[in-house]
Amino acid sequence: MEKEFKVFATFREICDGKTVKIPYEANEPIGQLLDKLIDRFPQMGEELFTDDKVIRQHVHVFVNGRNVIHLDGLRTTVKPEDELALFPPVAGG
Repeated sequence: MEKEFKVFATFREICDGKTVKIPYEANEPIGQLLDKLIDRFPQMGEELFTDDKVIRQHVHVFVNGRNVIHLDGLRTTVKPEDELALFPPVAGG
């Protein structure tokens, strides 16, 4: 099975598109899916995480429109029907 991430802004440049499909097993934690994404696109590792494997400030990882920091963090379980999205830090005015 595969799971699709919607990616935005600079993440689209790194992943070469608006979406990325990653191998997936039912009820896998989001952290493991992000590890698979990094295996495919190594530059995403430094974009997503600090050296301590903490999601960088201003990076948003969403499961069904909810930021994982308000769920169970990187242990948040991803179900087959869930929608995933990654937003990098953005600035503007």
